[in-house]
Formats: sequence, structure tokens, C-alpha cells
Amino acid sequence: MRPERAWVRLESGRRLNLLQPDPDSWTDRDLAIGLSRTYRWGGHSCWDLPLSVAHHSLLVLILRQKIAPLVRLTRGEALRELLHDADKGMLSFDPISPLKQHLGADYDGLVSRLRTAIVTRYAIPGWDDESYAAHKRADRLAAASEAVHVAGWSYQDLQDTLGIQARPLTDDPLPQFAGLKPWEPWSARTAAALFLAKLRELTGSEDLEHAADLDACIAREQTIAKLATAFTRLPPSRRLRCGRPPTGNSLTDTLVLVEAGDYSASIEGVIVDGERDEAGDWDFDAPFTVLTTDEELIVCRGDCYVDVL
Repeated sequence: MRPERAWVRLESGRRLNLLQPDPDSWTDRDLAIGLSRTYRWGGHSCWDLPLSVAHHSLLVLILRQKIAPLVRLTRGEALRELLHDADKGMLSFDPISPLKQHLGADYDGLVSRLRTAIVTRYAIPGWDDESYAAHKRADRLAAASEAVHVAGWSYQDLQDTLGIQARPLTDDPLPQFAGLKPWEPWSARTAAALFLAKLRELTGSEDLEHAADLDACIAREQTIAKLATAFTRLPPSRRLRCGRPPTGNSLTDTLVLVEAGDYSASIEGVIVDGERDEAGDWDFDAPFTVLTTDEELIVCRGDCYVDVL
């Protein structure tokens, strides 16, 4: 008899066992993509696109900081907010609230094991009563605003049917992208890229003055997009020598800061050619090519320090 399969194949090619999840069995990119393709409100929306859990997670993070703007979130606290629904992206399932009570103990155990793996992987600090109350306030405020502005519930139904007492926001606190209206759901690609950028920032080594802000992530995505445009202006003969043309999105483009071994020079840009290691990551011990923010193609040949931004 073939053994029961309880794993899913992720975008990276890794396998995640949903019944016994290993904290190292997914990449950050896998998680971002999963959350961007898992939808709130049963996938229903009064817009052309549904609202992703990745989009919701970023909204809760921003609202959590706005609740107490004078007390800045630490890196760990911001990470805890960003990943509060991460298990849903692994399951590709965000059940509506009335359904949860009917899913039973097996589902609760499944979610619990996934959350434990996430906490272990990202070293997320535990909740105390005060921090959890603040989180729930932000989560309910996000839900109230989404119900009205995204799912199309009336203000009366918000209280009478959904039982949400929080008053919805009027203004959308998240950044407005070109061509989109306030509260309009982002595409899965946009949501995944911005979620991934924020996750990488919060799990990185650089100092963060404003752990909950999205400004640096937005700037990063804009830089990557500009570099993709700059690549198209290069002579065809030079573009053809690059095995990985940039696409303008952090899901596929790797933005790096490269410093010479003697710290005499540094460049910033996206990798457009090079070799991969067994895990699929860029091999920085082998030569690799960077399209710099000065719109130059620079080949780096070892003896350098590389930070993935």
C-alpha cells in the first residue's frame, strides 16, 4: 500500500509535511507566495481581485503600530504581527470565522503544529496579555475595514451579522500603487513581493529604526523596478550575455550590496548572471554579474562581501 501523503510541493521544490512540519522545509519566498495566493473572506470581493492574507498581514502590522505610535515596535514584535496568519499560507486555506468551530480537533492540531514550526523557524517572541490585546485590536480593525471596503458588507451587517464592533477606517493606511484605488486588493505578485521584502528586512541583520514601516520595502521594490527598465536600455549584445534578465520584482530579482574584499569600493544592484548552489541560491564564490544602480554591468569574481538586501 502506498503511504498516505501529507506533504505539499512548494514553489522552491521543497516538500512541506503538513502533519509534521519541519521549520526548515520552506523558504521565505515559498511562504510569501503561499500567503499571496490564500484569500480572505472566502475569496469574495467587490473588486476584480480578492484580498490575500499577505495583504492583510501587512495591514495588521501597520495598524498595530498606529495603535500606539509613540511606542515603536521592536523587530521581534513586528515579525510577530507580520506572521500572525502565516499558517494559512502553508495550508492555502483561511476559513471564514463561522466555519472554524465545525472543523474539529484535528484541524486545530494541524494549525498548532504549523504555528509551532513558524515560531521556531523565525524565533518569534511569545504574546503577553497586553501585546495580544493590542494585536487583536489591530486585527479586528483590519477585519472591519476589509469587510466594508473589500468584501462589500454594509455597516449595519458588520455589527448585526459579523459581530464586529470596531469602526472601519475611512482612509487606507497602506501605500497606494499606480493604477489602484484605496482599499483595492493587490495582485498576488505585488502582495508576495512586498510581504517578502518586509520579511527579509525583519529577519535581516541591519539596524531598523522603524520596524513596522514599509517605506524601505517600497523603496527597494522601486529600485528593482527601475533596474529592470534600465536593463532594457542596454545594447542587445550586452543583454544577451546575461542569463537572468531582471523582471522588476523581488520575487525573482536579487538585490545585493557588494563590497570589495579590501572595502575599497562597493556597488548596489541586481544579479543578472551567475551560478547557483545546490539549494538554488546564488553562488557568491563563483563569478556573478550585477546590473548596478549606475546602470553598469559589473562582473564580481570572489574576494568580495555580499549582502542580499
